[in-house]
Amino acid sequence: MKIRNVYIGGWFQRTMLQLSEIYDFLRDAKTQLKLDENKLIEYRKNLNIGKIEYGVSGEEYVEFTTSEYITVKIFEDGLIVLNNTKVSEDTLFADIDKVTDYYENKLSPAFSYLFHLGAPVPKELANIETVYPYFVVCDKISKDEMATLLSRTEKQKYFEFNNNNYDVVRGDKYYFINNKKKSNENIERYIEEQIFIREFKGQLHRYLNMHRIIWEKIDAVKENAKVKGSDIVKFTTKLEGYAKTINLIDGRINQMSTYISTREKIAKSDSDLEEFLAISGYRYETLRDTLNYIKYLWDMTKNYVSSAQKLFDGLKQDVTSKSVDSLTIVTSMSAGASIIALLTETAPEFSIFGVIYFFALAILGWLSTKILSFLSNRRHYEVSDISFDKDIK
Repeated sequence: MKIRNVYIGGWFQRTMLQLSEIYDFLRDAKTQLKLDENKLIEYRKNLNIGKIEYGVSGEEYVEFTTSEYITVKIFEDGLIVLNNTKVSEDTLFADIDKVTDYYENKLSPAFSYLFHLGAPVPKELANIETVYPYFVVCDKISKDEMATLLSRTEKQKYFEFNNNNYDVVRGDKYYFINNKKKSNENIERYIEEQIFIREFKGQLHRYLNMHRIIWEKIDAVKENAKVKGSDIVKFTTKLEGYAKTINLIDGRINQMSTYISTREKIAKSDSDLEEFLAISGYRYETLRDTLNYIKYLWDMTKNYVSSAQKLFDGLKQDVTSKSVDSLTIVTSMSAGASIIALLTETAPEFSIFGVIYFFALAILGWLSTKILSFLSNRRHYEVSDISFDKDIK
């Protein structure tokens, strides 16, 4: 059985501007940003770069080889495809681990440092563990051999795709591609589109789940029908954190419509993808519909956190108002006591009793302030909001 290549990849929104920065970094560890030069050199050294090319294939891309027989191709829209060109049946899983390790522990840390300035990636996204699709390309193998490869990795076959040029058998994380007569470049085009579509869908699914999680967190804050005055600031801070995360993710979602349209246009103009598009071309439209659905949900989430913030801001103002009223009472009591003392004394006279009387009034005022502040913090404020039955999202 002849296994030729193993591919993995990923996608995160980028532009031709970042691609130019990546090219400068890969070429000579340079950047226009104020980053640590020694770190840049070290990150580049770890990549073991050989030959570098800058080209155009529908989109601009940078491609480089490594001394570890791995080829890396980075497109201007952020798609990254890694190809382990030295693979065998006996060492298949080690070869998969090798290219995965290069991606996770060499390439990704270098790019994370290169682009760590500017708008942050929400921690809910940064901490997600990525499960890659692994594409195993074989040369002219039989159906039985394809089935054997699938049985070694996964028990379930999700779909099978056959044409005159190549066959595809897909499990969950593995794609096995039997190349009948196409060139390696034609197979790569198919793999590139599959990685983009899968990654695009995966990001949308993560945003859907994050909508659910954040919505429930906001619900948990608003479910306090009566909240202590001392807890209002804590809940307000939580809501501010949720709002920041929502705004950051909203920006990422709004970028995505441009990428799907560009990818679809390039794919449909590529004659090598005609057979692929005859079966999977509808997926671009499906992804666009799903994106619009996620945008709608995220708008709802933005409005929901905004309404919760307004609600708790009103409660905070209520607490402040009542605290001012309490301090006014204490001040009035102190002023009244002083006036009474002036009216009952014929002339000011220094005495031990006067000193004790002065400190007694001060302590009484201090205690009154503390008691009123304690009662204000312990007081429960009504959280008034309209409740809805939840539909399925």
